Amino acid sequence: MANGRVITGFSSPKIAVYSAAGTNVSYASNTALARGVNVEISPEVGDDNIFYADNVAAENSAGTFTGGTLKLTVDGLKDEARKLIYGLPTPTKVTVDSKQVDVYDYDDDMEIPYVGVGFVVRMQSDGVVEYVPMVLTKCRFKIDSTSAETQGESINWQTSELEATIMRDDSAKHRWKRVGVGQTSEAEAIAVIDAILGATS
Repeated sequence: MANGRVITGFSSPKIAVYSAAGTNVSYASNTALARGVNVEISPEVGDDNIFYADNVAAENSAGTFTGGTLKLTVDGLKDEARKLIYGLPTPTKVTVDSKQVDVYDYDDDMEIPYVGVGFVVRMQSDGVVEYVPMVLTKCRFKIDSTSAETQGESINWQTSELEATIMRDDSAKHRWKRVGVGQTSEAEAIAVIDAILGATS
């Protein structure tokens, strides 16, 4: 029997707006972010606090999580997901040939919210596939850069790179990540994420 699981996939990134009343954390507007391509979590951990006695390290208090960075590669954000993670104001209207078109303004009225971020990591062990639900409980996205390339003889598929700051939440023990046990299907793993992030919008 294998001693571990190997990662074979990543999918279904979701977001929900974070709020807290005291130590009670809740979420709203749970929605799909985009189609997932890649995820990278880089935690920041404080230095170990080592006590020395008899000329050796006698005791060690391990460093704790102090923050981190989430990097998500997705196919591309739809308008509603972009509005949600960047706190964009209600779109203004531009008239084009008597047709009114919504335009999102990046301006002083933007209020980038804290969000919970969930996704599914597919793993395999001894030929058995499991879908592991993961949720980062409190994050805030940075404005993404824009890069696009014209088409040549064939399409060069281009993705979007998103980056968010990971923080501890306001729960009693200041969680920052929640990981569910492996599920037998992706749908079951998504259901676990939805149980944490609240009803889908």
